[in-house]
Amino acid sequence: MVGTMALLHALTRASRVRGKSGATPPGALVLPADAEVLLDAPDEVLGPVLVGAAAGDPAPAAGLLAATRHRGAWEHRDRYVRRLAVFARSRPEWLDTWRAHDPHSPDGLLVDAQRAVHHAWDSPARAELLREVSPSITAAARADHRDPVPWRLALDHARGARAGHRYFQELWEAAVRRAPHHYGCHVAALHYLSSSWHGAHLECLDFADRAAQDSPDGSLTQSLPLRAAFGYLTDGGGPEVPRERLDAAADRALALSARLPTAHPRPAGLRNLLAYVLLRLERRPEALEQLRLTGPYATSAPWDREAEDPLGRFLEVRRSLHEAVAAGPAAASRRPRSERGRRTRSGDH
Repeated sequence: MVGTMALLHALTRASRVRGKSGATPPGALVLPADAEVLLDAPDEVLGPVLVGAAAGDPAPAAGLLAATRHRGAWEHRDRYVRRLAVFARSRPEWLDTWRAHDPHSPDGLLVDAQRAVHHAWDSPARAELLREVSPSITAAARADHRDPVPWRLALDHARGARAGHRYFQELWEAAVRRAPHHYGCHVAALHYLSSSWHGAHLECLDFADRAAQDSPDGSLTQSLPLRAAFGYLTDGGGPEVPRERLDAAADRALALSARLPTAHPRPAGLRNLLAYVLLRLERRPEALEQLRLTGPYATSAPWDREAEDPLGRFLEVRRSLHEAVAAGPAAASRRPRSERGRRTRSGDH
């Protein structure tokens, strides 16, 4: 425990030293029809890239990721790398062609490394396979020294490989030197703290709160306390977290959601997670409002925690909330069916 406390302080210090809604009335609320709701839909930029990849053409993906790297659009880059790596696991031809034709591309190296980590993470021999992936991550990091995304991947890799605190702290410091408020790196650190010290939810909330306070307005890192609250609500271990800390985490995420475009795929992950946490906190009208704001865009997480069919679970929750809120406060107090306290799956990363 002492080692993890020291790590917590080190992560916070390294991050901080480098940089410092009205709900719609239920009667007027209109939701997209069930048949219109899409699961994990790509945004308008990624969609054509995936179409090209499906046809075996890596050029659109190469152009997209090169543009994010040249602009320093690290949050977009991180999201696109994850999505492209997932796509490459089932449709690998385009990525294999890209790597064969341009083996030194920083972008191709990064997607390939992310794909390898995904593959290793799902294996019973995770730690052993992850050790074999290390050279790919190192190559991606060396290909562009400005890019924090390979370091986010290295942080995920270190957690899966059960690396020690000192090594993880070195990776963290390298990551935040490149991008002090990078959301993906902060999520990776939060996951590491949670997994290395089971039940340390208050400490994780402290780390998340400090990171959010230091991050610019509109940064996704503002939603890090929501991630920590979600971890507590779904873990079921450790000392009790005061309700006001959980509400404060949700309130900060609500303020961020209010700044983001409505019915757009990019904020969908935040709003789906926020709706889930608000539901668990029994703040049902606000949860329903987030499902209105997300429009036709459902995301697998967090609904796949409770059902093999995350889209079906999303629609079930939305329908139940809509009916309860429209019926008034008494009906809204009824809790939709949920698997409370379910632990994180071993493959979550």
